[in-house]
Amino acid sequence: MIDPCCGSGGMFVQSEKFVEDHQGRVENLSIYGQELNSTTWKLCKMNLAIRGLEANLGVHHADTFHNDLHKTLKADYILANPPFNISDWGGNQLTEDVRWRYGIPPAGNANYAWLQHMVYHLAPNGCAGIVLANGSLSTNTSNEGEIRKNLLEEDLVDAIVALPDRLFYSTGIPVSLWILNRNKKDNPNYRSRKHEILFIDARQLGVMIDRRHRELTEEDISKIAETYHNWRNKDGNYEDIKGFCKSAKIEEIREHEYILTPGRYVGIEDIEDDGIPFNEKMENMTAELAELFAKSKKLEGEIKQNLKGIGYEL
Repeated sequence: MIDPCCGSGGMFVQSEKFVEDHQGRVENLSIYGQELNSTTWKLCKMNLAIRGLEANLGVHHADTFHNDLHKTLKADYILANPPFNISDWGGNQLTEDVRWRYGIPPAGNANYAWLQHMVYHLAPNGCAGIVLANGSLSTNTSNEGEIRKNLLEEDLVDAIVALPDRLFYSTGIPVSLWILNRNKKDNPNYRSRKHEILFIDARQLGVMIDRRHRELTEEDISKIAETYHNWRNKDGNYEDIKGFCKSAKIEEIREHEYILTPGRYVGIEDIEDDGIPFNEKMENMTAELAELFAKSKKLEGEIKQNLKGIGYEL
């Protein structure tokens, strides 16, 4: 596996845990990474060393776009959480780069440079999971819409998962997980999903751990993962769930002008009818609201009286 923006190695550590939890052999995990920041690169080397994980992080820190340390590597798996919406990545110096097979990414935003870099490094049966800002799902700025169209028509996008906001400590913006797949139709271990994409809207999942940060529970993660695997595997029992997941054909995506926002496809969850007539609900709600207004007015009077008692009047 490779992470071309590996930071301090969090993806590698989680991969080790995943392999162990599924009774795999960690020694069969080949790790490759690259990191721009010199201090973070050293932290990653230390992080992996104390866990006994061997990795090729290059002989030094380096810019993935301008000095790809693993140019010939084709990986079975790519996991990455690249920095969002980088505007100063030097794209105007790389307009002839071989990685831009699906279109030249804009110099003002690196999101589609990251996507194409990952695709370039995927092996023939390789898969990638990439976290990107939600804007990448619908933007048509500076050739991004054309690149997205080309990736879709080449059948490289397997699934899109919209995640809830406030998952990161560095930013509160909502993000999405892109799952890319080099071989959606001829892999004997999986169901053929030629020109078909799974959309999952997980924005309502997760629990707030404090006022600013949210976490996905183990149950939430299992729900997302099981939905994807049931859709992907030959023996999986998948069905669309309104408001949560939808398997869409390329024809439907073309109708939406190649926009990949999951909410467009999964729709809104049906609300179960409780059998109470609308007029009755409104009468109950207005009566409750009138009671709250009365309480509010009483409290207001008490506050004014207390303020008057200490020499203040409103």
